[in-house]
Amino acid sequence: MISLTNIPTAYQKVPGVIMVIVSAIFWGISGTFAQFLFEEKGLSPAWLVCWRLLLGGLILLIYSLSRRQRDTFQIWKKPLDILQIFLFSILGMVAVQFTYFYSISLSNAATATVLQYLGPVLVVTYFAIKNRRWPIMAEYIALGLALTGTFLLVTHGSFDTLVISSEAFIWGLLSALALAFYTIYPAGLLRKFSPATVTGWAMFLGGLMMAPIMKPWEIQGIWDLQTFLAFGYIILFGTVLAFYLFLSSVSIIGATYASLLCSVEPLAAAGTAVVWLGVYFGLMDWIGMLFILITVTLLTINSKAKTPKATSSTTLFP
Repeated sequence: MISLTNIPTAYQKVPGVIMVIVSAIFWGISGTFAQFLFEEKGLSPAWLVCWRLLLGGLILLIYSLSRRQRDTFQIWKKPLDILQIFLFSILGMVAVQFTYFYSISLSNAATATVLQYLGPVLVVTYFAIKNRRWPIMAEYIALGLALTGTFLLVTHGSFDTLVISSEAFIWGLLSALALAFYTIYPAGLLRKFSPATVTGWAMFLGGLMMAPIMKPWEIQGIWDLQTFLAFGYIILFGTVLAFYLFLSSVSIIGATYASLLCSVEPLAAAGTAVVWLGVYFGLMDWIGMLFILITVTLLTINSKAKTPKATSSTTLFP
């Protein structure tokens, strides 16, 4: 039998790369569906986030119980773990979802995604300072390509097309900050508990805290087959699977690469718009897509480079 430790590091990280790319695709599509629900079906961002947290968290906790029953409730035995899960729930899970969805409602899914993807810049900067090292050249190039590709994908290379209100801009920046915190903070919890346990409790607690204010039992908007399908996708694929896969990937490839690889998310959002809404895909879109794909390839090839790991530093991510 071949030991896993004998497999080259790059191959060990392949599952993590695949998981984070899939999670980013799920997130990208869910952003488009959320915009559809806000504009066409009359749902509010906070109400949708509340339901997303409650249902997504409940599903993950049931899964955690079916696999690791003791692990699921072990998180409530030590005061430090309890404090960490509450902080992660409020400042990480709730913040990253609400700021992003609210930013979408104030602008659109593409613009909100661009602003949120300032988050990886904060993550790379944080680790450079924390570990007292400059990013390696591959990280510089990958970061530049990711940001440039994202910009071209949603603006076609023109600064004039990104015209949003000051409120939308502020919420977009808050979304980037929440994304960085979500990426960096919960590594200590993941060293002790499974991703399903950490994610499930963070979501469910966040939903419970929002419930008295948002009153999820009071149904909003227009509910037809389209609404149910979009809502179901956001809960199952854009929440449960996306967050679980992402948090699992961080322990394999580290928060820096995970957050950078998530720049596939705007690519998924653009693809959804083309297929579902019939949006024209021009030259700048294709160039942006190419840059993002090059980013994924470059980070995968250079996966042997030293990166912070969730098992050895305070890391975690949306």
